[in-house]
Amino acid sequence: MLKGSICSIIGAMNFSKTFQARISIPWLVIACLVTPVSYGLQVTDLYVHQVAVSNESDSERSRAFGEALSAVIIKVTGERRWLLHPTIERALDNAQDYVKAISYISEAIELVQEASAAPQQNRDSRNTQDNAGGALVNTPNLLQEVSEQRYITVNFAAELIDQLLTDADIPVWDSNRPSVLVWMALQTESGERRLLTADNQPEIIRYMQDFALERGLPIIFPVLDFEDRQSLNEDQLWNLEESAIELASIRYGADSILSGRLHFTAGGELVGLWKFIFQDEADVFDGFDQDLQGYLYEPLDRVTNKLSSYFAIVPEESTEQFVRLRIEGINNLTAYSALLSYVSNLGLVQSVAAAELDGERLELELGLVGDVVQLYELIALDRDLLPIESSLSRGDSLLHYRWTR
Repeated sequence: MLKGSICSIIGAMNFSKTFQARISIPWLVIACLVTPVSYGLQVTDLYVHQVAVSNESDSERSRAFGEALSAVIIKVTGERRWLLHPTIERALDNAQDYVKAISYISEAIELVQEASAAPQQNRDSRNTQDNAGGALVNTPNLLQEVSEQRYITVNFAAELIDQLLTDADIPVWDSNRPSVLVWMALQTESGERRLLTADNQPEIIRYMQDFALERGLPIIFPVLDFEDRQSLNEDQLWNLEESAIELASIRYGADSILSGRLHFTAGGELVGLWKFIFQDEADVFDGFDQDLQGYLYEPLDRVTNKLSSYFAIVPEESTEQFVRLRIEGINNLTAYSALLSYVSNLGLVQSVAAAELDGERLELELGLVGDVVQLYELIALDRDLLPIESSLSRGDSLLHYRWTR
């Protein structure tokens, strides 16, 4: 795991067309406080999705249900390929069976575009005399219109979705997910290199944030302050120097690192190279496309598939493994309640039983729907339990931690 301290997640305003902008979506920056350990990030609203609709008719609502369920399946599993599973295809035809609640909202859409060239007499008619001095005032040749876009928010029943995936033997990815720190070096046609920032390439940031929302992937962007630039310069990142990248990444505490280079060629091609570092292993692969979104989505898709296949599990109702969890630092009732709540909400845990309490040490017996190694990796994404020792190598399934919350 990477050790670290700070992270920032930067999103850009969503522009759907050249002259159209969603007024209600601002620039946003989310900063994570300093901490000395690595941890995953909690992904929310995995079972909720919002769809634009033209009206509130039954047919439009049915269409929206199918689109929303597709989006939820992708977020919960982390992979698009499961939409082609026969069980999921049948479920999409009956998406309303999995809906828990719906709500409608409206958002203002401002349309601004230049009016077409008007006849001379019309242009002259837009020149009016100022009452004070008789000067001509020319009204700008722009058309402005504010309309309303209707949206439906579909909230699906999590237990029904999970059961659907279980019946289809499709792995479910827990909401506590590994973070991906993204570094990028850009090179222009003239050979000038620079680090990716929200200022020099907001479109790249926006595409990556869109992907993160679609797949439920926590993406972190470096703040690129003085410390970052001292640790990692444009040429080091362009050459994908692993030691320099890992050193610069320590402060962010991310669970994985995706670094890449992108060359904007004179012919319009996007050419580059990517390196993904996870669990002390590096995966290097080429990048090539003529479309910016395609160039960015390919490595993100590859990374997401790898992480989801590593952490997602197929719940097995009939089989249950057990592990003993020994926790130090439980010194009051508040800590006891918080620990039980934390453990119970881990995706792998099916049952929790207190086995022993001795002073500030508590031992729990956990029933798992996965295996002990998966539980160990899942806990490692968080920062509430600090590992002391484990006996996995001896085969007696004891995990020993200190409660730090």
